[in-house]
Amino acid sequence: MKLNTMPELNIGGLIAKVPVIQGGMGVAISMSGLASAVANAGGIGVLATAGIAFNKADLKENFVEANNIALAEEIKKTRSLTKGLIGVNIMYALTNYAELCKTAIKEGIDFIFSGAGLPLNLPEFLSGSTKTKLVPIVSSGRAAKIIGNTWIKKYNYVPDAFVLEGPKAGGHLGYKLENLENPDFTLEKLLPDVLVVAEELGKAQGRKIPVIAGGGIYTGADIKKILDLGAGGVQMATRFVATVECDASNIFKDSFIKCKKEDLVIIKSPVGMPGRAIRNNFINAVEHGKKEPFECPYHCIITCDVVNAPYCIALALLNARKGEMEHGFAFAGSNAYRVTEIIPVKKLIDSLVEEYNNA
Repeated sequence: MKLNTMPELNIGGLIAKVPVIQGGMGVAISMSGLASAVANAGGIGVLATAGIAFNKADLKENFVEANNIALAEEIKKTRSLTKGLIGVNIMYALTNYAELCKTAIKEGIDFIFSGAGLPLNLPEFLSGSTKTKLVPIVSSGRAAKIIGNTWIKKYNYVPDAFVLEGPKAGGHLGYKLENLENPDFTLEKLLPDVLVVAEELGKAQGRKIPVIAGGGIYTGADIKKILDLGAGGVQMATRFVATVECDASNIFKDSFIKCKKEDLVIIKSPVGMPGRAIRNNFINAVEHGKKEPFECPYHCIITCDVVNAPYCIALALLNARKGEMEHGFAFAGSNAYRVTEIIPVKKLIDSLVEEYNNA
């Protein structure tokens, strides 16, 4: 690795040498291969739990247990590949949220990152465990304050960190459609409010609560800029898709390399949130009304309109992950069009460190 002048990231006493968290990407994009590689390079590798049981034969009949088993297996597999720090991303909107949290904590995961709603009850699943650190994903200082105050009041637990995910991120976005391009909603303008909340909560508890910023961060210079504004670390996802170790098919990865800026579009997801994705024939067919309501296989997301939805987003994302792009699509961040090659994770981290140093 290049000489690293980046500051370490300390979350609840767990220290990452490189202050980069790899964003959790479902369905099955960030699994043990990618998460372990990032952890081995000094960052924090993250497993996405949404759709993690995609290859379990009894998934439809035994949805909750199949996911619990798959998550436990994936955590064990990741642990066998790295001694570094690993986390899981568990969307609050998942119908089996509680069970996934309990499984992750039972397996001794280092971090739970949780967004897609306000995870107001997350600390209750710890059941006395002090190993797993809890990190809510927020889109505003207001959300951070609500979560922090609720956790302290109900559980006497202060968040170990916050992830602020800005509107340039890929996948489902926690913003109203009209605010995605609003200059008042840039990551740089949202960050100060969350920093204030983190400082206030931390001061009351006698500890420092870092804020990790994500969404549109692409280079080491971007990392330097956001850390200089007060963030303790960054979350990056799109850059890690185009890596050798990413668990998706090469066809999926190639969709990032081939996409142009104008291909990155905001779609209306069946789960009721806007999402950023790479336009393809599947998305065009949906927009032209050529997809019909279907029989929902397992109602995995609480907010999904399973009666009127023109397609199953879990199956669409899984199909894309396998390279069947005619039956699905790829979520991607606003800078996906800048991806030009597939490289090893270590080479990516080294380049980020070098760019940071030069900046």
